[in-house]
Formats: sequence, structure tokens, C-alpha cells
Amino acid sequence: MLATVIFWPMPAAVAAYVLGRKNERARDVFVLAAVAVTFASSLLLALFFSGMELRLGGLPLASSGALVFHFRIDGFRALFGCVTGFLWLVTTLFSPEYFSRFSHSHTNLNRYWLFNLLTLGAAMGVFFSADLRTTFIFLEVMSFTSYVLVAHDENPAALRAAETYLAIAVIGGLVQLLGMLLLLPLTGTLEFARLYEISAGMQDKSPFYLPGALLLVGFGAKAGMFPLHIWLPKAHPIAPAPASALFSGILVKTGVFGVVVVSSDIFLHDYRWGAVLLILATVTMVLGAVLAVFSNDIKRTFACSSVSQIGFILTGVAMHVLFGEHSAFGARGAVLHMLNHSLLKLVLFLAAGVVCMHRHELELNKIRGFGRGKPLFMFVFIMAALGICGVPLWSGHVSKTLLHKSLADGIIFYSGFPLEYLLQLSYWTMVFTGGLTVAYMTKLFVTLFVERGETIREEKHYISRPSAVALGASAALPAFLGSFPAIMDVLAGWSLGFFHGHVAPEQALRYFEWANVTGAVNSIAIGAIIYLFVVRGLLMRRTEAGAEIHAALWPEWLDLENLIYRPLLKFLALIAVFLARVVDAMPDILAQRPSFEKPVMIGAFSLYLLLVGIGICIALIYVLAQALLYL
Repeated sequence: MLATVIFWPMPAAVAAYVLGRKNERARDVFVLAAVAVTFASSLLLALFFSGMELRLGGLPLASSGALVFHFRIDGFRALFGCVTGFLWLVTTLFSPEYFSRFSHSHTNLNRYWLFNLLTLGAAMGVFFSADLRTTFIFLEVMSFTSYVLVAHDENPAALRAAETYLAIAVIGGLVQLLGMLLLLPLTGTLEFARLYEISAGMQDKSPFYLPGALLLVGFGAKAGMFPLHIWLPKAHPIAPAPASALFSGILVKTGVFGVVVVSSDIFLHDYRWGAVLLILATVTMVLGAVLAVFSNDIKRTFACSSVSQIGFILTGVAMHVLFGEHSAFGARGAVLHMLNHSLLKLVLFLAAGVVCMHRHELELNKIRGFGRGKPLFMFVFIMAALGICGVPLWSGHVSKTLLHKSLADGIIFYSGFPLEYLLQLSYWTMVFTGGLTVAYMTKLFVTLFVERGETIREEKHYISRPSAVALGASAALPAFLGSFPAIMDVLAGWSLGFFHGHVAPEQALRYFEWANVTGAVNSIAIGAIIYLFVVRGLLMRRTEAGAEIHAALWPEWLDLENLIYRPLLKFLALIAVFLARVVDAMPDILAQRPSFEKPVMIGAFSLYLLLVGIGICIALIYVLAQALLYL
């Protein structure tokens, strides 16, 4: 059953491609059936096979005997296997109508479905992996297959965004691989369970810091964590809306999966690791929300929002590192916010797809008023917006309350400088970021449903019945889960084994008590102020005709990719050329000085070898990065 979930989509991808060359309608039915089989299998795994493991032998390796794929089923893995299958099923139902509206996208659908299903299998492989080697292999497969989804339209913007995405993904993968190579001699294993057993008995975990930091860079790049988030606001808006929903809902969670593994299995209770992760999470959280407030593109706003929500999730992971099994609030909040973010961004990106299908635009000034007179579309948007803002009775309130509680308890538990102040900063940053979330979602709601734009005659039936059912049912889930938080508590408790945590009786929360609602109230109040004085006061401009428009005030030069990362690649090229010239000249210099003593010659020759090695490494990194950028 587990092999079916992971490997069935891959031959199905090839079959869909072949079938699509003969009959597109039959291909669409086959793809839907293939995804439905995967989703049904993931449900069966969740219900009946928790606790089981699977080892599949593969290619022989000289160093370790054989390449063995190692998988495990537990509550956390089963939950996100089901979430992955559900998101793929909904986007597959929505896709035929979406692509039928775009003639330029419709021509590449065979290729799209081939790589879409390959990405599904790779994502499942990541979530069910039980060792870092298996995780790494499936992450890299996923990086290459999902690249095609970003580049689907093949226009200059899509190709450049895909270049950035693939470069960050592969360079992050290489850094992750180096971390694995450094970790293996220290532990003798890459299996998650063994890593936890070894690290749990160590008081000093400083030998793990370097490999752990490299793994964090690799997984953080996939997750969209600052400062490697640059691909996310560029790739999400460019990809087709169904693919954007999968990127935000699932693919970034594979990176979070890796961060959870490293943090829970190696660095649990490590003060320094928890503090560093909390700093990165806090910056990621507020930066993404600020970018979303300034964005004037609906899909880019949702993409920047995803960066922010990843910061919320990583905050929960950091608090779990600091508290461990003494408090499950951080781990529960991280699990449930991962779940909520997946479901909510599914709805929001598909809602953006509905707008794009009709207006063929995503810029706010060109889509204003689209939602007027569309009650189903308004229902879908409001359900997701209230959920992501953390309003009580919606699912986002449950996960955000747990995250707030974990920080509040941390402030009490860790008294004194500097951690107490870091926790207080993170707490109030979370409240403020919640206000930013309310502000940018209000901005989108007013633009779509209140403001009046150009009078454009649109079809009376703006969405097909299958798409309406899929989108409406998905939008109802946040309200259902938020109204019955006991269900979410069960799901969180079911997943805590993966974090090595547990729920004590005194850790039960009453989510609708005033003490646990104040965080949401404060965020809503802050959001109202930001919307009135920043969004309406500073980010709106009046045209000569007297109409208000959304102004693009974010400076174009303030872009980490163009400001730092691409110039850095050019600098590496210069360093590589310099080292190559030095290495080329050294044999001639040594040959002209035969009077050198033996120690001097040995030292010079060692320096020569060192420069050769450094030059080769820099040259290979540069060549690989450039090749990926222009693949």
C-alpha cells in the first residue's frame, strides 16, 4: 500500500502522457483516477498501517552495500500523505476548466500532467521517508519535476522564475548533501530514529552544529525560509494556479518536514539551535507579511503570505526545540498550522485562478470588482481569508492560539536575558504579523468585492460544477475544523510522536475563552489600523480622473536575487579565474627556484594542492549554478 502511494503516480505519469497524445479527454479522466487512487491509498495507510516500516532495496553502492529506500508510517506522515492526496485531487478537478481558458497553456498539457504526477510521487516519498538519504533523493526528484510546472507557459517571466527556483533548489540540495556527508561519520547513521537515540544521550551537541546548519540551509531553501525565500514570491505567481496551490500547500511543507526532522531528532532541547531557529522564523514571518502588504498582484500577495505563514510554522518548531516534551503547544501549533496553511492556500490560489480565467490578469487595479455579484466566489474567499487571519471559529485561530500560548509560556519559563527578550520580541512580532495578515486580506477583499472596476461582460456561469463543488467543499473545511477544535486536537496529538512530544492533561486549551481570543482581537485591531492608515492612506493614489488606484511603492532595486545572489555568482567566477591563474603559474615559479629547501617545497606544494582544490570547487559550483540558471 505504501509503495502504491509513493511509486504508483510515476508509471501513471508516463501512461497519462502516452494517452494524452491520442485522446485528451481520456487523459484527463485517467489522471483524475490515478490521483484518486493515491488519495484513497493514503487514507487506508492512515487508518490501518500506522507504525509500520518499509525498506526497498535498490542500486548497489560500493560504500554502503546497497541503496535502500527506507519509509515509515506514523500519524504525522499519514496526515500529510492524506493532505497531499487531497490537494492533488482538488487541483486535478479544477485544472481542466482552468487550462481550457488559456490557449497558450493548453498546448503543453501532456508535459504538464507527466511532471505533475511525478511531483506527486516525489512529495509522497519525502513525507513517508525514514532516513535523510531517502528524503534527499525524493526532494531532488521533486525539485526537477516541479521546475517544469513553474516554466509551463515558457514566456520570459516564467523561464526566469523557473531558473531562480531551480538554482535555489539544487544549490540548497548540494548544501544539504554536504551536511549529510559531515553528519554520517559523527553518527554512523542517517535514520531519523537512530539520530534521535544518539543525540538524546549527548549533553554537548556542538559537533552537530555545522552539519545541522548545512541541513537547515538545504531544507530551509525548499521551505522558503529567510534568506532563501527569494524563489517563492517569483515562482508562485508565474506558475498555473493549480500548480501554485500545490507549491504553497505541499511542496514548501516538504522543506518544513526536513527542518522538523533536524530540529526534533538532533537538536531537541538545544538552547542555541532553538534561539537561532526562532530568530529566522521571526524574520521570515514579518518579512513575508510586509511584502504581501506592498504587493499589487493577487497571486504574489498569496505567495508572500506563504513566506509569512512558514515563519509561523517554524516558530512552533523552534518552541518545541526549546521546550521539548515539557510542552506540546509549539509542536501542536506547528502541525496544525501546516495543515491549515495547506488547506487555506489551496482555496486562495484556486480562487486567484478563477479570477485569472476570466480577466487574464492578476494586477489588483485590473481585477477590481471581479467578485461583485458572485456569492459562491465571495463565500470561498471569505472562508479562506477568515481562516488565515486567525478569526475565532475558523481553523487558523486554533493553530495560532497554540503558537501564541507556546511563546507566552516560554516568556514565563525562560526568565532573563537574552532568551526572554527574544521570546517577547517574537510574541509581539507574531501579533503584529497577524495584523499585517488582516490588512492585506482586507485589501484583497475590498478590491474584489467592494471597489468598482471596468465594466466587463462576463459569463453568467463563471465556474463549472466540478470546480465549484471542489472549491466550495475545500472552503468549508476551515470553518468546520475551527468550529470543532477537538478534531484538530486529535489530529495534533496523533502527530506528536514524530516530534517526540506528548500532551499532558494540564496542556488542554479552551480556544474560545477570552484569554485565548485576545491575540486574535489584538491582531484584528492592528490590522484595521494598518489598513486604514497604510493601505488606504499611503499605498493608494488618485489618478487625474479622480479614481483611486493601488500604487506600486516597493522599490524595484530592493531584491535579494538581483542585489546579492546573482552578483555573488559573478564574484565567484572572478575568484575562480584568479585561483586558476595562480595555480597555473606556481609550477613555473617552483621550477625556476631549485634551491628551495625540502620543507619549503613541501609547504609550497601543499599550498598548490589546496589552491587547486579550492579553485576546482568554486569553479564547479559556479558552472553548476550557471548551467541551472540557463537550463
